[in-house]
Amino acid sequence: MEQPQNQSPNNAGIHEQRKADHIRINLEEDVQFRSITTGLEKYFFMHQALPELNLAEVDTSTSLFGKQLRTPLLISSMTGGTAEARAINRILAEGAQVVGMAMGLGSMRAAIEDESLADTYRVRDVAPDILLFANLGAVQLNYGYGLAECQRAVELCEADALILHFNALQEAVQPEGDGNFAGLLTKVEQICRHLSVPVIAKEVGWGFAEKTARQLAEAGVAAIDVAGAGGTSWSQVEMYRAPTARHARVAGAFIDWGIPTAVSIQYCRRAAPHLPVFASGGIRNGIDVAKCIALGANLVGLAGDFLRAADKNGVAGVVELAETITDELRVAMFCSGAADLEALSRTPLYTEF
Repeated sequence: MEQPQNQSPNNAGIHEQRKADHIRINLEEDVQFRSITTGLEKYFFMHQALPELNLAEVDTSTSLFGKQLRTPLLISSMTGGTAEARAINRILAEGAQVVGMAMGLGSMRAAIEDESLADTYRVRDVAPDILLFANLGAVQLNYGYGLAECQRAVELCEADALILHFNALQEAVQPEGDGNFAGLLTKVEQICRHLSVPVIAKEVGWGFAEKTARQLAEAGVAAIDVAGAGGTSWSQVEMYRAPTARHARVAGAFIDWGIPTAVSIQYCRRAAPHLPVFASGGIRNGIDVAKCIALGANLVGLAGDFLRAADKNGVAGVVELAETITDELRVAMFCSGAADLEALSRTPLYTEF
């Protein structure tokens, strides 16, 4: 599972096949957690029969890193590096432009190692105004990557910030995974200190513990995306890619591993009260979005639902989904008495009547 050498395989064919596998498996297979949920279902708002608000004036807008957003939604990082991924990224970005929401690109390692794949991540021509995040695996800082590669990723797609994703479990169960996470924090700190744009630390579906979030905040990250358990399980995705029964068994054993999204939001908010926190992992509707914000999140991300909407109905599907979720969010705010997102962040959640 871990490469025996201290270098990642520089093989564009491997990267392209992995990206194609990930898209196919997410669209065709059941890769959800079996028992772990997001934990959001345990919380509810106290219904306000007299909200003293005008629904038409409830404000879902926010701002981050100097960009205005009409909704606190984020299209979470998914793909890039193949012709199919290029088409998907452009559909997602165009939808984000129409709606006024943020978007993260998939891991850009493929483009860094093969310049011919760079265009699969370029979306500014269809989305000039969106809050856009470049993306690299944090572990690559232990496999020859440094400030130059991080800066290149940002410049290649004209990003407003760089995601460094932390996917230790996924790397551990990938046949071609990079498993050396030792000494990584000091390298992350150097990137945060010298990169031209803010750095976002992102999990990929198993959540950040409070200690880890505190370490990352102290290292200088500008935001934390909890990407908690309860949605897509990437160990299950890797199970479907496994080349042998042994690899499949090891990956499949982790179907219910991780920190639920609702729990990780609170861990990260306590660890870094001064930083923006993004909630993702199993978000299904605008009520989930509202709960995440009330728990301490600033942005809320979805991935799989946007991928399926893009695959089925193109830009129109992405726009329809985002606007529907935003409508649900607005009604949840109205019925809990929150006129804007700041008020929603102060609105109490309950676990019992």
